[in-house]
Amino acid sequence: MRVAVFSTRPYDREFLERARLAASPDTLFDYLEARLDLSTVAAAAGAQAVCAFVNDSLDAPVLARLQQLGGRLILLRCAGFN
Repeated sequence: MRVAVFSTRPYDREFLERARLAASPDTLFDYLEARLDLSTVAAAAGAQAVCAFVNDSLDAPVLARLQQLGGRLILLRCAGFN
C-alpha cells in the first residue's frame, strides 16, 4: 500500500518511518511537506491512503478528488480535547 503523508516535518518522518518499518515494511509512505488542499491533492495520485494533519483540508472537493485519484482510506494525525 502507498500512503501520501501530508504536512510532514523531519520529526514526523523519523517517528512515522520507525512505526512503519515495525508494523508494515511493505507499506510505502510518500512524505509531503505541503498541506493537503485542492491545490495539492494531485500529489496523492496513486496512493491508496492519505494521512492528513490538523490543518489539512478534507472538504467535499478534496475528498471527491482523492477518490478520483484512487484514494480509499483517510488517516488522521491529530488529537483533540474539550
